[in-house]
Amino acid sequence: MKTLNKAISALKEGSFVLIHDSDGRENETDLVVAAEHITPSHIARMRNDGGGLICVSVGKMLAQKLGLFFLQELYAKASKDFPLLAELKADDIPYDEKSSFSLAINHRKTFTGITDEDRSLTIRELAYIAAAGPSPETFGLNFRTPGHVHLLISSGLDRREGHTELSEALLTLAGLTPLAVICEMMDDVTHKALSQEKVRAYAKENGYMVLEADDIKTAWRSR
Repeated sequence: MKTLNKAISALKEGSFVLIHDSDGRENETDLVVAAEHITPSHIARMRNDGGGLICVSVGKMLAQKLGLFFLQELYAKASKDFPLLAELKADDIPYDEKSSFSLAINHRKTFTGITDEDRSLTIRELAYIAAAGPSPETFGLNFRTPGHVHLLISSGLDRREGHTELSEALLTLAGLTPLAVICEMMDDVTHKALSQEKVRAYAKENGYMVLEADDIKTAWRSR
């Protein structure tokens, strides 16, 4: 509990927390920061120190208010007009049953959308709308798709235990807007996910807290 409380304090202060899912799942660690505190420096650190895909996990209820949907649902409907989508169905994911990916967006005030400034602007404005009163109309007025910020929809920690759900649950426990910016940590030497030994060394060097999935699950179920 002490570790979790320190992690929550760090998130409230705009710092990173590291979350490891489990050895039996992806066995990956993600850099996690609250979307409402995102800056270009956060994006730079994620792409340099993380190296995976920078995404935003969106709480299930918030996703419904924004009108978001899973890409798999869209592809299933669109496959009638585009048969290739049926051939590309994601039905063989070795660690999961369903992908959490939704739309990829850019804020309408961005230029290319990919720079640290542009991505942080998109994410920060999404957090602002989420807190101010989300709706499909306000979402559409401020954002366009396709874009460079990938949105993930949480299925809830009771139904799925990926980084999408773990990060959303952690931000909810912290009393923050349920939008978490996450990025997998990759290894330049092994070309695989960063090992737990290297994760712990990185966390110690930078003063970051490391949470295991069970730390969050235990707190979530006893909240």
